[in-house]
Amino acid sequence: MDKFLIKGGKKLGGAAEITSAKNAYLPILAGCILSEKPIYLKNCPKYVDIINMTKILENLGAKVLPLTADGQIHNGCDIKIDCSSLSSHAIPHELASVIRSSIFSLGSILGRFKKAKVAYPGGCEIGARPIDLHIKGLRALNVKISDRHGYLTCDGTNMRGGTVNLDFPSVGATENIILAATLTKGTTKIINAAKEPEIVDLADFLNSIGAKIYGAGTSTITIEGVSKLSGGEYTPIPDRIIAGTYLIAGLICGGDIDLLNFKAEHNLALLEKLKSTGARFKTLNGVFNIKSDGRLKSIPKIETSPYPGFPTDLQAQILALQTVSRGTSIIVENLFETRFKHVPELVKMGANITVKDRTAVINGVDKLYGASVCATDLRGGVGLVLAGLCAEGYTTVNHVHHIDRGYYKLENQLQNLGADITRTSQT
Repeated sequence: MDKFLIKGGKKLGGAAEITSAKNAYLPILAGCILSEKPIYLKNCPKYVDIINMTKILENLGAKVLPLTADGQIHNGCDIKIDCSSLSSHAIPHELASVIRSSIFSLGSILGRFKKAKVAYPGGCEIGARPIDLHIKGLRALNVKISDRHGYLTCDGTNMRGGTVNLDFPSVGATENIILAATLTKGTTKIINAAKEPEIVDLADFLNSIGAKIYGAGTSTITIEGVSKLSGGEYTPIPDRIIAGTYLIAGLICGGDIDLLNFKAEHNLALLEKLKSTGARFKTLNGVFNIKSDGRLKSIPKIETSPYPGFPTDLQAQILALQTVSRGTSIIVENLFETRFKHVPELVKMGANITVKDRTAVINGVDKLYGASVCATDLRGGVGLVLAGLCAEGYTTVNHVHHIDRGYYKLENQLQNLGADITRTSQT
């Protein structure tokens, strides 16, 4: 158990390069299961979730080879995935319980073997995240599924293309159905599909090795099943949530930050909300620059919603910014019912926040004050770090293993921007 020690009040400046997206890399890793040829993935981020997914692949019999001198995964290294000799179609509880994205492997394993056994997935405790849409989608492809003793056992002997009408545009369910349908005979249509950039990236990756997927990024995706996939090389997209986090860090602290490998088109909802705050941003020669002097104006209302709406994964960060902005902000969390767990910790730091059900009302204060706080999930933990960066005095953020799931050595990047933050062992 580690913790962050932060001395707040320093302006940030300099450049930060945005790493590959965790939420793009994970389903692409699962997609490698579908090919019997070597696949080379560029710029692998060393997040805990990524390491756990490689362990799942290795447990199935895959060879994951970091293309480094010491054979270890380093942040930003290239990796080779060889799934030519898979020997298992099951993911045990001890692996599935630590990473929710293990559920993506269900569709890939079914596509490859026409059978699968996967333990229920784990992940952050941010509210109910049922997998009923995954199950409904797979059953539409004529998969027989039994749910016993914490495992989903799937028989895809008679899998065929079908039409899947999603009740909600679930990212995970959309990705899982794409993966299951890629090697399934016939044509599959996903109606009310998720539109996230990570969906487009998964389709682009699969198409680059021989899949036939059309309409990714729209509400209707069509997959024409193919008999096999080839190998190849692919570079996943940069992480729009990390990009948004660094952007908000620059605003909450004040400063002048350049973001490299930043795709503004993936963060339009965030940038649109920031237009009225007094923040200044521009893109020049491929570099995105953000500047802020003094307290910003509050954003009157923010509602999280599926892409292209405001992302729930940036809600905690933007909420932290609102605690020290001028005015009142209302934030409505429409996707997860318990994603305000960080609010009591912010109140310890002097924030003025009232929460009722899925709505938070934030009255901005002149300043926050350092305190000892606890991260309970990935994004909420990062929100506390941002609050600590601007708070007066010292802040301790405990249980940062949650943050490590989606940020690799966050303290190093923030130090490079001028923050006073260190990691130390929990006692």
